[in-house]
Amino acid sequence: MRKIPYGGDYNPEQWPEQVWDDDHRIFELAGIDTLTVGVFTWGLTQPAPGVYDFSTLDRIVERAAAEGRQICLATGTGAHPAWLARSNPEVTRTDFEGRKHRFGQRHNSCPSAPVFRRLATEMARRIAARYAGNPAIVAWHVGNEYGGACYCEFCAAGFRAWLRQRHGSLEALNTAWYTTFWSHTFTDWDEIEPPNALTEHWRGPDHTAFQGITLDYLRFMSDAMLANFRDEKDAIRESDPDTPVTTNFMGMYKPIDYHRWAPHLDFASWDNYPPDDRSAARMAFTHDLIRGLKDGAPFWLMEQTPSVTACRDVNPLKRPGIMRLWSWQAVAHGADAVLFFQMRASRGASEKYHGAVIGHSGRTGTRVVKEVSALGAELELLGSATLGGRTPARVAILFDWDSWWALEMSDGPSRLVRYQDVVLRYHRALWDAGVDLDVVPVTADLTGYDVVVAPALHMVKDGLTERLGAVAARGGTVVGTFLSGRVDENDNAFLMDVPGPLAHLFGVRVDEWDAREATYVNPVAIGGLVSDARLLFELVIPEGADVFGTYQSDFYAGTAAVTRNDVGTGHAWYVGAGLDAAGVTWVIRQALAPHGLLGPYADVAEVESTTRVMPDGSRVRFVLHHGDRPTSVVIPMDGEDLLTGAALTAGDKVTLDAHGVLILRAQSRQNSLPSTS
Repeated sequence: MRKIPYGGDYNPEQWPEQVWDDDHRIFELAGIDTLTVGVFTWGLTQPAPGVYDFSTLDRIVERAAAEGRQICLATGTGAHPAWLARSNPEVTRTDFEGRKHRFGQRHNSCPSAPVFRRLATEMARRIAARYAGNPAIVAWHVGNEYGGACYCEFCAAGFRAWLRQRHGSLEALNTAWYTTFWSHTFTDWDEIEPPNALTEHWRGPDHTAFQGITLDYLRFMSDAMLANFRDEKDAIRESDPDTPVTTNFMGMYKPIDYHRWAPHLDFASWDNYPPDDRSAARMAFTHDLIRGLKDGAPFWLMEQTPSVTACRDVNPLKRPGIMRLWSWQAVAHGADAVLFFQMRASRGASEKYHGAVIGHSGRTGTRVVKEVSALGAELELLGSATLGGRTPARVAILFDWDSWWALEMSDGPSRLVRYQDVVLRYHRALWDAGVDLDVVPVTADLTGYDVVVAPALHMVKDGLTERLGAVAARGGTVVGTFLSGRVDENDNAFLMDVPGPLAHLFGVRVDEWDAREATYVNPVAIGGLVSDARLLFELVIPEGADVFGTYQSDFYAGTAAVTRNDVGTGHAWYVGAGLDAAGVTWVIRQALAPHGLLGPYADVAEVESTTRVMPDGSRVRFVLHHGDRPTSVVIPMDGEDLLTGAALTAGDKVTLDAHGVLILRAQSRQNSLPSTS
């Protein structure tokens, strides 16, 4: 591609065709060159059993191609049509409470229902056969925002088949699930029920009598929906062996393990809808998470709102400059496409107030259209300068769906400890330090990293103990926290001292731990400051590690809370308490310091900096100002400002406006930043 694709979801089937003329005129004005079409067209393209009508989709595709726009063409299977639910009611889901749903909403298709799988796959097959070879189509989009769960008889049968493949025998399954507890031993596969409100659960999905059963069902359901994706992708490949295929992920979305899905996508893509307008660090983490799904390869920002969302109780407006800033942040973290939902606002239904490039009036003089047009011009100016660029990270943070699932459905030590909260607190300290980092699975190769941060690594599996140990042994630094090394891949406790197989790495033992309500504070003295620790307090016993932080109150005052163990030529930090932001920041900066990894703006508030290395070895540094007042920064290298063409010299001071962006390409490879910056 000659530039970053720019555009987004377009649903012209909702509008009379005369409106399309206005749409494409505005697209031209705004620099929109890429349209995602056909996401929810199953009911139009198959209006009855065995009847297919592509006339509307034909006109949509033909018009976009005639206007010179690229197309991301969807299979249309994000929601099944009403006739299918009436003729085959088994396609709708049974929910966690055991209620059989009728037709409605969108995430309502049972992933295990044979008729759904067959007809969805056939739809993808026909779409691909009809449009494959169209030069305007640059990507295929399967389904839409996969998610949810089903507990019907089809899923129960599918679960049993999945368990046979995973465990091999009932004996192995009973051992994995620890079924001697509460007389749960299974003697026949058909005795196994999906874990829900009618079987193992109470007070919701996170309260289960048998964590191993629920953990396996979460894995199964993720795999069941993956099978739907793979069915449709295989059908596309019958007609088109080359055009890349993706589906839109939802960032830190708990029900689906994206690491299990990643090998089956040709490129990763995701929809960025942060919970508020103060989430710059969280978005940075999630961009890095999505980039890490494909070993650091660029991803697509498949959806973001140009202004407001419509799905929350309160939907704040993006202030002037925020849409531009957040779009460039995505590019800075590896996005090779910037797309919106939606291009024109729906007139009715649940998303009629969701932000759009074109509002209900069709007016072109709105702030949204002006900002979208200005960003389109900048992307045109940028051209291909960042396409294919990768992040030169020497810091990794581990993210693990299994640990997330297992920790939050554990009965004890504390249901107030949330996996995301712990991970994001440690990420925030890294983000503030300005380091380029990767978010990687626990299966990742860690040989290229100097610092590996593993917050709340509740479950230890996949040879991770040895790989973490190797990081420290060769001179790197590992950071771990409370509630790590507790359980194996079946969510059974290790028969050894906490933190289980990680104890030798960290040089500590934990015999006891204390959990308290959120208002309770036990201060931890560390590095000349006092950090307020909350929620969980492990009583850490050093077994070779040096003590750097101690509790200040309760009967365990004076005992260790934070330690560092010498391992080979490196170190392993263990944080046994829920430190506040200041305490976590101190630990993280201690971990980074020996490796010279602090970024150039580590002490400049609200300024983010990250780097992309191009395939030719050249480097582009992004400097993003998230504050609402101008700030001054020092240029870290000689280079060209890709948005203005200005030549800048290392040491120069420049002023960034509120929400300002600087994109600096190194003047030459010789003058480019080392990967430590």
